[in-house]
Order: sequence, then structure tokens, then C-alpha cells
Amino acid sequence: MKQKKLWIAFLIVVGISFSVLLYFGNQIYQQAPPVPEKVTDEAGNTLFTGSDIKDGQNIWQSMGGQEVGTIWGHGAYVAPDWTADYLHREAQFLLNKWSQESFGAAFDSLSDEDKSSLETRLQKFLRPNTYDAASKTLVISNERIEAFEHNKSYYSGLFMNDPTLDKIRSDYAIPKNSIKSVDRMDKMAQFFFWASWACVTERPGSDITYTHNWPNDTQIGNVPTGDLILWTGFSIIMLLISIGILIFVQARTRQEETLRPVEDPLMNQTITPSMRAVKKYFWVVNLLILAQVLLGVITAHYGVEGDGFYGIDIAKFLPYSITRTWHIQLAIFWIATAWLATGLYIAPSLSGRDPKYQKLGVNVLFVALIVVVGGSLIGQWFGVMQKLNLVNNFWFGHQGYEYVDLGRFWQLLLTVGLFLWLTLMVRPILPILKKGISERGLLILFLISCLAIALFYAAGLMWGRTTNLAIAEYWRWWVVHLWVEGFFEVFATVVAAFLFTRMGLLGIKSATNNVLFSTIIFLSGGILGTFHHLYFSGTPMAVMALGATFSALEVVPLVLIGFEAYHNYRMSKSTEWLEDYKWPIYFLLSVAFWNFLGAGIFGFIINPPIALYYMQGLNTTPVHGHAALFGVYGMLGIGLILFVLRSMYRKQQWNNKLIRFTFWSLNIGLLLMVVLSLLPVGLMQTLASVNEGMWYARSAEFMQQPVVNVFKWLRIVGDTIFGIGTLTLFWFVYQLTTKKNKN
Repeated sequence: MKQKKLWIAFLIVVGISFSVLLYFGNQIYQQAPPVPEKVTDEAGNTLFTGSDIKDGQNIWQSMGGQEVGTIWGHGAYVAPDWTADYLHREAQFLLNKWSQESFGAAFDSLSDEDKSSLETRLQKFLRPNTYDAASKTLVISNERIEAFEHNKSYYSGLFMNDPTLDKIRSDYAIPKNSIKSVDRMDKMAQFFFWASWACVTERPGSDITYTHNWPNDTQIGNVPTGDLILWTGFSIIMLLISIGILIFVQARTRQEETLRPVEDPLMNQTITPSMRAVKKYFWVVNLLILAQVLLGVITAHYGVEGDGFYGIDIAKFLPYSITRTWHIQLAIFWIATAWLATGLYIAPSLSGRDPKYQKLGVNVLFVALIVVVGGSLIGQWFGVMQKLNLVNNFWFGHQGYEYVDLGRFWQLLLTVGLFLWLTLMVRPILPILKKGISERGLLILFLISCLAIALFYAAGLMWGRTTNLAIAEYWRWWVVHLWVEGFFEVFATVVAAFLFTRMGLLGIKSATNNVLFSTIIFLSGGILGTFHHLYFSGTPMAVMALGATFSALEVVPLVLIGFEAYHNYRMSKSTEWLEDYKWPIYFLLSVAFWNFLGAGIFGFIINPPIALYYMQGLNTTPVHGHAALFGVYGMLGIGLILFVLRSMYRKQQWNNKLIRFTFWSLNIGLLLMVVLSLLPVGLMQTLASVNEGMWYARSAEFMQQPVVNVFKWLRIVGDTIFGIGTLTLFWFVYQLTTKKNKN
């Protein structure tokens, strides 16, 4: 296919996809679960207001938000999903109340017929929508007020200091006095009520709740809808059709031009002052990896000892919500830093000279990244420890949204840093583009991916402190899916192709065409595939239809991963001097493996609507998360670092035994972490979710069973091997960059 047609196809895919994404984003704004201006009893007395609910949402965010259990299935996995937990407790309170009134006995002691009668009554009681859009008032009955007060008392004891709840508080890794005032606790309980109300209340004119009957709980009538089944089946059909089309097109149009230069073209590459200045970025990357892994060990241990670390009482000053926040944030920071540093190294290498003040820009950006990392982590600690008011917490503390937990000030600073990075990318490349060289198309793609990395992180600025949770989730997934999973992938594809062309292994024309083709295929599913994260987040039905269809298409390009991996492997053997690049290339090969397993298989397991209905918020999600985030983007980040170090220290002998050990330790450790612990626990939870309900699969009763704890402890095997690999990686970089050399 001609390059011009590929560019046209690229523009059409991006244009149409984002138009649809924005259109249905507007629909989410219009149809999100309403936050009432006031909640009243049947007599019209105000119980609490919309401002109280929004303050409660901010209080939940300040204590860690999605890092302490989940809301609507999004967040952490040690504590419950608070919406599922709230609804189950509300249902049990009402069923037992009515059982005593009607039969003089506890609900569990009734016959199946009597139980069924009361459950039918419960569904008719809970599911009708009593929100009046004209007056923006939600009216609830006296019995539901009683249930709310009952639940509020329980949550107050749990998040504050009721000694009778010490055991379950430990099971959920929630320190005493996580919420330090009754007023704050009352408002957070009111937010829990609203978020749960959206899960059980039917949309106007519909028999399906705002969250499409999620979480599953047959007692309250939350059962799978016909649409869940329909769009699951349709997504699988689309997957099979698209795979067939892709293989046909690939076989007909794919062009591979593997060259065999007799010498390394990078051997005599000029290394500019700004390129040398990138070295300190790699030191920071290695330190952040070590810190992230240590925090991951502590975070995982909280799953079996929720109030300490092997008997050491660290929860008072380093609670689970902080260790998990920092674990995730540092992963994003070090992976992004590795990729940004690679770009800073590549851009000036094209001409072998720095634009004016390029080195200064690299150093300023480095300082800015250090400030963002350090400032955001400190701010998050102050937020979780309840040392900031709600406004200051939003700006400088903990926003409570997984992957974008950092306060708004740090978000703004990081966004500015990314645009500074973009400027540093454009300045060396723009003069080369004006010359009309053969690499022009590939360089344009490179700059487009750089622009997307800077631009789509800014989507995290689109929500405010009091934004409706459904709308905040829409924009949050722009960052997590489009930024992390989307255009990082495009950047990775372009950079890998660019490196191979610079090494003289691929022809420019065929490499550009293949990258364009891969990008078109990936973005065809990837942009609208964002919606698969939003099935149950208060979105209209069309979001589910689009998300199911296009998330299935995300898997399509992964069927050719084996071909790509084999091609890269074959290139690595094509000429003798490539032995020096063996381990950087092997890390790219591992990216292909984890892309297929982590992003492909483990991702598709949870993506279809009916699967995610039962699995959202279970340990099947971190199976995909660990295998895709570290397996794909982490391994790629390390591979890119090694490529740069190979170029920077071209004439120096590498410690191949050490880097070989590192490679296998990281990959084997990650695989064992997943298959020995996370996956078995996730599958057991899925069975519990199907048979009993989401509330049970996430409960302490289930998660603290001896057999479940055995699998939690088995994670030590993979974690230890993996951790050793990060230590040897650090030692490898230390040896390489501190040893006297000719460079």
C-alpha cells in the first residue's frame, strides 16, 4: 500500500474515533447518575445535600480514594468494593427487619418461599427511581433512612476507632482513625450512599440501573442484562472477522526489508553534550525502580498482615493506601522517564549537534521531574494522613483516582514538563524535516507520538474537585488508556522502528509503511476501546456497545506479535556486530511476549462485558495490570535504556552474564508472580462472584480463607526473583556508568 494512502487512513481513523469518543463523552455528561441538590425524607425534611455528597467524595479521595477498596469496581483489591458492600449491608438490614416484623425470625432461618417473597419486596423497594429532576431532589423512605444510619454507624466504626472492628480493619488494611472527625465520616457515608444508590436505582424509563446492574447481587435484582450477553457475543464475532481480514491484508501488503550492514552505523556516532546529560535520567530510573519494587513488596504483604509488616507497626505512618499509591505512581514515573530520556537522546543524534540551550533544557526538565516526583509523593502522604483541608488536598495532596493520584498542582507542573520535553524533541528534528530526507515520514510519526504523549496527559486536568464521579472516570481513562496504553504504544512502535533503521537493519520506506499500518490497526480499536473501562461507571448503553466492539479489536494486532518477535530475533542474528545489542533486542522480544500474554490474553479475559460484569475489581485486573504495565511498558523502558547505554558506551565491554541474569530474573519473576498468586486468587474470586455476588468475592470472609492466603503467600516466590532482577539491573548500570572507559 502506498504511503500516501496510509497517511489518509491514519487521519481518518484518528478523526472519526475521537469524534465518536467526544460525542459519547458529551452523552456521559448528560446521562451520568445525578447528584441531587438535596436528599429528603418523605415528609420533605432535608437529610443531607448535594454539597455534602461532593464533600464526602473529596473526603474519600483524601484518605486514598481508589487506593482503599473500590467504587464501581475501580481501585485497590484488599478492602471491599464499597458500593457492593454498602448494598449488601443495606439489603441484609432491610430483609432482617421485615423478617422479624412478618415472621418473628431472622431472614436466614426462613423457608426458601418466604425468603423469595421478601427478596421480591426488597427489589421493588430499592430499584424505583425517586429522584425528581425538576426539583433536583431525591426522596427516600424512613426504612431506607434506618438502613443508611445502620451502615453509617458501621463505616464510622471501621474508618475511625471502634475496637470491635479491629480484626476486619486489619483484614482491610485500614488504620485506625483513617478519618479523624465525625463530620467528615458522616459526609463520606453520604457519598457511599449516593454511589451505591446509582448501582441499584433504575434509569428513568428503564429496568436497568445507572451502572447496568453492576455489582452483581441477585437479592437486589442486579443480574446480567441481555445487552451484556449480546455485546459480548458481537465482540467475539468482530474479533474473529477482524483477525481474518488483518492476516489477509498483512500477507498481501507487508514488506520487510532486512539489511545486513557489515559495520555498526552507530559506532562513530557523535554524542552531544545534551545526549550525555541524559545519563542522570537513567540513574533516577533505576532508583525509582528499586523504590517501586520495595513498595510493591510492602503493599502485597498488607494483603496478609493488614496492620503491619512482619510484626513491625508501620501502618501508623505508612498505611496501605500510601504504599499502593506510591507503588503505582513510581511505576508511571520511571517508565515515563525512561521513555522521555530515550527521546532526548535520539533527537539530537540525528544531526550530531545540539540546538542552542538544548543541554540547559535537558537539565531543567530533569529538575522539574525530580520536583514533581518528590512533591507529589510528599503531598499524597499529607493528604492521606488527613493533614490538609479538602481544597488544599485537591491541589497538593491525594486526588484519590488510581494512576492519577497526584494533586492538581503537580499534574499541572508535569503537563508543563511534558510540553517542555516536546519542545526539546521538536527543535533538533525540525531542521532535518525541512531538508526532505528519506526518514521524513518516520520522523513525522515520531513527533506525532511525542505530541500525543504531552497532549493526552493534559486530559487529567479536565475534571474539577467536585466533578461527578462518572465524568471524572471518563477523563481519567483518557489518561490511563489513551496516554499509558494508547500513545505510549505508538511511541514505542515508532522508536523501535527508528532504532532499527538507524542501525541500518531496516529500509526507511518499508519501516515507515509498516509503522503506519501498525498504528492504524492499533488505534482503530484502541481509541474507542477506552470505553471498555466505563461499562459500569454510570454511562449510557451505547458506551458498552462501542467499548465491547472496539476493545475486542485491540486484540487483533496482537495475533501478529509472534511474527514481529521472530522478525526482530532474525534481525538480531543477521550480522556479527549485532551481538553487542543482544540484550537490548531481547528486552524488545520480551515486550512482544508480554504484549501477547499480558495485554492480549489476560486483557481479553476481562474485557468482554459479561466477563467484566463478574470480574471488575477482582485480582484478575492486576493480573492484566502487572503483565501489561511492567511486562510491556516496563520491559520496553529497560530495553530503550540499554539501547541508549549501548550507544553511549559503545566501546566498552558489557557484563553480559549480569544483564543475562537480570533479563531472566525479571521475566521469570513476573511470570511466577502472576501464575502462582494473582491469577489463582482472581479465578477463585470470580467463582465466588458468580455464585454469591461481588460483595462476597471482595469480603474479608472470602479473602482471609486459609487457601486464599496460601496463594497470597506464594507471591513471595515470584516477587523475590523479580526483586533480585531489579537489584542486578541497578548494579549493571552502576558498573557501566562508573567504570573508566574511552567514551
